[in-house]
Amino acid sequence: MDKNKIRLDYNNMMADVIGERGFTKADFDAVKDRVYFAVNYFNEKQGTGFMGWTRLHYEQDQVVEDIVKTAEEVRNKFKNFVVLGIGGSALGPISVFQALCHLHHNEVNQGRRKNAPKFYVEDNVDPERMNALLTTIKLKDTCFNVITKSGSTSETMTQYLVIKDALEKAGLNPQEHIITTTSANSGNLIKIAKAEGYKTFYIPDGVGGRFSELCPVGLLPAAVLGIDIKQMLEGAKFMYENCVNAENANNMALTAATLQYIAINKGHNISVMLPYADSLKFIADWYCQLWGESLGKNKYMDGTPCNVGQTPVKALGVTDQHSQIQLYTEGPFDKVITFVAVDKYRKKVVIPAGCEDFPNVNFLCGHTMNELITAERKATEYAVTKAGKLNHTIYLPVVNEFTLGELMMFFELKTAYCGFMLNIDPFNQPGVEEGKNATYALLGRPGYEEKANELKAGTKKFKKYMM
Repeated sequence: MDKNKIRLDYNNMMADVIGERGFTKADFDAVKDRVYFAVNYFNEKQGTGFMGWTRLHYEQDQVVEDIVKTAEEVRNKFKNFVVLGIGGSALGPISVFQALCHLHHNEVNQGRRKNAPKFYVEDNVDPERMNALLTTIKLKDTCFNVITKSGSTSETMTQYLVIKDALEKAGLNPQEHIITTTSANSGNLIKIAKAEGYKTFYIPDGVGGRFSELCPVGLLPAAVLGIDIKQMLEGAKFMYENCVNAENANNMALTAATLQYIAINKGHNISVMLPYADSLKFIADWYCQLWGESLGKNKYMDGTPCNVGQTPVKALGVTDQHSQIQLYTEGPFDKVITFVAVDKYRKKVVIPAGCEDFPNVNFLCGHTMNELITAERKATEYAVTKAGKLNHTIYLPVVNEFTLGELMMFFELKTAYCGFMLNIDPFNQPGVEEGKNATYALLGRPGYEEKANELKAGTKKFKKYMM
């Protein structure tokens, strides 16, 4: 077995382990046609349309070299690197930063940061937050990466306008402080970038936001932070090549998608992502967008109405054992819990001797925090399994660039397969677009007058329902 291969243990999804609510061979046989449809449809469409993300680990050699070179220039010139983006343009970079950098990166000295700049991701338009950023950093020491494929994302373009204005008012040349990541062929930002002379990286046409971490959207911030992006892509490639064949017994992504598809059909409409490592905390956030935005749809592929999906919930072990596990253990049978375990943590902390007069504390002494977090995960798995709740575990040998690339590709493939099993398009987001269009109308964007009239007519409220 490859020492870097992540593993899937789904014993606790099966009836002969968990009891009557678990799955049987008959459950798998009943969905066999949907599984083969998903694989065949995936293989037919990979690399086309909005499945361009399936080629990112093969077709970016020149782009990667440009990113590595640019990242080195940024590291040598700037003390701060700020991502301006939202959705996948923010959650991907945040999750990789948390996973592979010092957990107090911005607080430690530059030597311990391996010469990387401090890192900030601004993924909201709360005015207090923008003010906090501008009163924390020095503009002259900061590089801003503006990320939006369309160039019309209101939140990101608002941030861009604020930052550009601040740079100019400080007597700085925005061209020297701004890098853009956008579509090469359409949208506002590419036109702005060309007019202003910004260094620009391109988001491939067939790559949507939530599938974009392994393109310049995520690779540039990662490289600036000193992360080995080539190893991330190698990990993604390794996972991909093991998960595109229905006959492959090691096709983890297809197996995981099938388990979730069966669970959805049995009424388990909540997917809990529960990593037991602070480094993987924001992988749960990234997963929530990937899973929720991809699978929550109201139309099948042929356009007939439906309402499908599975609500993702993020949690962190052991933190949320003290906030959510009570619900998961004794609450409704409506969840599938995905534990994410780490075989070997990158640091070891021994629990020192002490509290000899207190046996209920002293028993911990001589153990390690590594043992404790592992024991807590195993104990929680045991508790929810004993209660008959569906759960499975993904194991990472260690958290590094290769295994993180594997993990992200695993989740992307799992999402695509499950979407095809559900017979929906996992790559569009009409529900998101409706909210965007309403925002444009409320703020008077030209061309949205009809939507503004619709909002005005449809927002009647009654005082009797207000307190």
